[in-house]
Parts: sequence; C-alpha cells; structure tokens
Amino acid sequence: MDFVHHPHAVALIRTSRRAFLAPLASLLLAVPVHAEYADVREMADLSIEELANIQVTSVSKKPEPLGSAAASVFVITADDIRRSGANSVPEALRLAPNLHVAQSSTAGYAITARGLNGSNNSAPNKLLVLIDGRSVYSPFFSGVFWDAQDLMLDDVERIEVVSGPGGTLWGVNAVNGVINIITRTAASTAGSLTTLEAGTRGAEVAFRQGGATMHGGWRVYGKHFERSHTELASGARVNDARHQSQAGFRADWNFDADRVTINGSAYQGAAQQPKPGLISVTGTSLKLGTVDTSGVNLTGSWTHRLADGGSLSIQAYLDHTKRTVPPTFSELLNIADVQFQHALRPLGKHRIVWGANYRHSWDNVTNSDTIAFLPPELEQDWASLFAQDEIGLRDNLRLTAGARIERNDYTGNEFLPTLRLSWQAAPMHSFWAAASRTVRAPSRLDADAYVPGRPPYLLRGGLRVRSEVAKVFELGYRGQPLPGVSYSATLFHNDYDHLRTQEVDPSRRFIVFDSLMEGKGNGVEMWGSYQATPAWRLSAGLTALHQSMQLKPGSNDLAGPGTAGKDPSHTMQLRSTYNLARGKELEVAVRKVAALKQSAVPGYTAVDARFGWQVNPGLEVSMAAQNLNGDHPEYGPTATRSEIPRAVAVRLVWGI
Repeated sequence: MDFVHHPHAVALIRTSRRAFLAPLASLLLAVPVHAEYADVREMADLSIEELANIQVTSVSKKPEPLGSAAASVFVITADDIRRSGANSVPEALRLAPNLHVAQSSTAGYAITARGLNGSNNSAPNKLLVLIDGRSVYSPFFSGVFWDAQDLMLDDVERIEVVSGPGGTLWGVNAVNGVINIITRTAASTAGSLTTLEAGTRGAEVAFRQGGATMHGGWRVYGKHFERSHTELASGARVNDARHQSQAGFRADWNFDADRVTINGSAYQGAAQQPKPGLISVTGTSLKLGTVDTSGVNLTGSWTHRLADGGSLSIQAYLDHTKRTVPPTFSELLNIADVQFQHALRPLGKHRIVWGANYRHSWDNVTNSDTIAFLPPELEQDWASLFAQDEIGLRDNLRLTAGARIERNDYTGNEFLPTLRLSWQAAPMHSFWAAASRTVRAPSRLDADAYVPGRPPYLLRGGLRVRSEVAKVFELGYRGQPLPGVSYSATLFHNDYDHLRTQEVDPSRRFIVFDSLMEGKGNGVEMWGSYQATPAWRLSAGLTALHQSMQLKPGSNDLAGPGTAGKDPSHTMQLRSTYNLARGKELEVAVRKVAALKQSAVPGYTAVDARFGWQVNPGLEVSMAAQNLNGDHPEYGPTATRSEIPRAVAVRLVWGI
C-alpha cells in the first residue's frame, strides 16, 4: 500500500484496507509535497583546509569549526548553490550527499536522511527543517510542505545538513536529521541585485535591495516564478503546473554586546491538480480545483554576550499558513514559538548550555464529505527544557552529555538524551562516537483523521498511536589524510520502535492507526574532496543503507514491512568544479540512485552541468542543464509519478 507517493492523485477507494491511506496523504499533501559576488568568490577560493574551519552551529547550538563537530554534518555553501544552478531549496539540497532527495512532480519532493523516506503509510516525517531558526516542520502531518519553503537563494549563506538525531538540542521530530538554512547578514547584501531565469521548465524573476548602516544593515526582496507541467512515462500530461510570488525582508543591529535580527516573508502560490482526479468512497469522480497556498511569518532574535564569557539569547516567531485542497479540505494554521538559551561562563573543564522552548498552535480545518479531522478546531502546546555539558577530558578529548524533556498533547513527556565523544587524534584527524534516543511525536494526521468525512467511518483515527522511537549509535571520522584531500565517514545503527501501522479493527468494520512495527537500519555515509589543481576540485559522496521492518504481536498490517523498500540501498554522486579561465567556470555533477523496490522505481543516473561567465563585476550569465542523459522517475507509484525531464535554463544576475 502506498500512502503519499503522488501529491495530486488521490483514490479513496471504498473499503479496501490497502487503499485507505494513499488517498488520505495525497489529498492532505496534494502537495505540491510537491552576496555580493565578491563575497561569494571568496568562498570559492577557500582551500580545503579553510573549508574545514567553516563555523557551524547546528551540532552544538554554538559556533564551532566543521572539522571538530562530533556529528555527521555536511555544509552546502553559497558558492555550491550558485555553481550548481539550483533554483529551489529542494534542488539545492541535492548537493548534500547525506540526503535522499526524490522528486515526484513539479512541486512534489520526498526528502530525508538515513531512510524512511515515506515510512509506512505516511509522507517523510522524521527530518527537522529550520530557516533562520524558524521550524517549518508542520504539526499537521509531521513533515515539510516543500512547495511552501522558498526564499531568494542568492541570500543563503550556507545550509547545514546534519544526518542523525538532533532531539536533545532541537526537540522531537529531529529523528533522522536536521536541515538548518542560514541566510546572510543584511550588511553583507548591501546594494541592488536582480536575477532573471528562463528555460524549458519555466521562468523566474527576483530582486533584492539592501543597505549597510553604522550598526548593521537591511534588505528587502521579492520574487515570482512559473513552473510548467510534467509528463508520465506514457507521454500523457500531468496537470501539475504552478506559480508562486514571495516577498521578504531582514534587518540587523549590532552593538557592543548585543545583536538583534528581525526577518520575515509572505508568499502566495497556486498549483494545478492532475487528472483523473479523486474517487470518493461511493466510487464517483470528484472535480479537482487548484491547490492554493499562502503564508506570512515573522522572526525576531536577540543575543547578548555576558561579561563573564557566557551569553543569553531569545528567539520568537509567528507563522501563519493557509492551504486549500479542493474538494477535500482546507487548513488555517497559526504557530507562536519562543526559545530561550543561556550559555554559562566556562566552569573549569565544563561548557554548559541550557534552554527552554514553548510553542502554541491554532489549527482550523474545513472538512469535507471525503475526509474529516476531528475536532476540526484544535489548539496544541509543546514545552521543553534542555541542558548540555561539554567536558574537556583532555586537550584533545571532549565528552558531550545532554538531554531534553519535551511535552506534547498526544503522548505527554518525551525524554531525549544524547552522549557524544570526540577525539582529536592529530591536528588534521578527528574521530567521534555518539549514542542518542529521539522520537517523532504524533501529528493530527496520525490521531485525528477520519474517512469518509461523515459516519459511518471506514478509518477512525489513531487514538492508540504512540511516539515513534529511534535509538541511534554512530561512529565517525573526519580529516585530511593528504594535502588537498578531505574525507568524512560515518557508520550508524538505528533501532526503531512503535513505528506507525494501520490495523483492521477486530470487528473488521473499520481501520485505525496504531504503533505496532519495529525495525533496524544500518548504513554508512561518506564524502570527500580533492583539490586536483588550483583551478579544479573534485567532490564525491556515497551512502549505503540496509533496513528491515517487522510487525509486533497483534498487528495485521501486512504492508508495513514494505517500508524498507521505499529507500535506495545506495546513492552516489560526483561533482567536478573547474575554473576554465578568469571569470569562466564549469560545473558537472553525476548522481546515481539505486532502485526503490517497494514503489517499483528503477535506479537511475542523472547528469547535470552548468557554465557560468562573470562578464564584469556586476553581471554574471550562466546556462544550466539537468538530466542531460534523459528523463527518469524518482518517486511514487508507476501510474501517477512524473518523469523528471531533461531541462535547460539561462540565468542572468545583475548586481550593483
């Protein structure tokens, strides 16, 4: 049974237990699951040794060199994004070798780390995504609406991709990884920037205006894009074209001991839904409309350096989103979140940080004859407290111990501990090990969904659903074995428990959600770079994964163990970055992804290329091509998934 393999095609087929959730998730997501250049050039010129010293914050919630971080973390730099020709956040995430990024339609993406990319009867739901500290992980379905996550990629400073658990610092739902998107300071984007892009898949226009002040800076931006439809393997048109407009701003103030940042954005978009459309529980065809999405968010943060060497920080944000998916449902969701963190002054060998987080949501769903969320209006609270101590056992040996207690309305208190050990064996060689426990808390989709929208119900929610638990053990190495060579490798073992299942009630009259599956995942992820010549850099990455799922006593969900077949057994990528001459550069990337056995998606190889020419300091012209070796599917059931096509685009970037 397939739950969310195509964001537009939904089939609520009468009483078949195997067909309940494919429709449910699809109609939920109907998803669309669907620098100035001088600064960017400086990043391009960094040596491999200098890249290892890029400061990252996602591993310990404080700046630390990438080379000493005790976690599997890959950094996508601003220059990586620019050279790749990526025009969306999901496409930029393809650069991270520790992620599996699979596209199912124009706006439909399934993205995760270390497997469970569409676990049993659900969308990918174990990857936490942050944009400047604001979580975009939806409590409605425990995942990310990727069609709503957009920004001006020219403003991104870096994307930190941590594969593995991050629950102690980031809370429940950071099970298989954390993606932290960090934008550039406003002062570093002073001046004007205009981008124009047009190609075989659509067009985009964007602008940015910024300025620097005595104590900081400001910027505003706006963008609009149009994306054309895709096609099935048969050549039939998939009615999934979409468009979206977005505007935003950022302002920074820096004083002697204080830093204040305010940023926000607003967007509105629409996407068509493909035929043949929904089939109701009565077998009649339902007329599809346009999926409309909109949202507004505002984030503010304050950091104060204490005289004793510690620091205080507070961040708060408001997030308003609306999604309308005719004829099934619409949702209006408001979230208020506030976070506090205190890093104490160094106490001998101890570096202690603690903090608290409170979140409140107001969720209002308009139900239909097809599906209902009961109650339709719901307020929820999440509250947590965490502490972490980094202990210097020796000059080259660090032990980090931490824990978080987080409460949610469905399962109560959850305990999220972690233990990490880092050993700097030599100046250019670091080993680390970690053991963690993390959970994925239930969402409204798990507990409150009823099908059809009026009784008698064939699906009656999931009052028995528990939090999905992962116990994770990791062993890693990061270093520079030779001049001009960097290398990172991680072995991991995941023990999963209480994974979600769908069970036929003993009365055999309806289905409920439950948590009666367990499993294991073992794998390796590695990547490295080689500076072949001053003008030529090669980068490569590899992941390998083996998963097995088993039903627990009392379960009759025979489809559940097939979850393991929704992830590739291995992925590989190779990137070549070459400066042909002053102002001219060529990037070629090859990605190889193994087959998804459960979804009958064949393995594929994709070749992408980009040529860029810096005509003068204020003008860059580039041409990018995707899938040069032909169309291929990446995700979803055979009958409805799109063939991801060959595409070519030309981009102009003009800055003053």
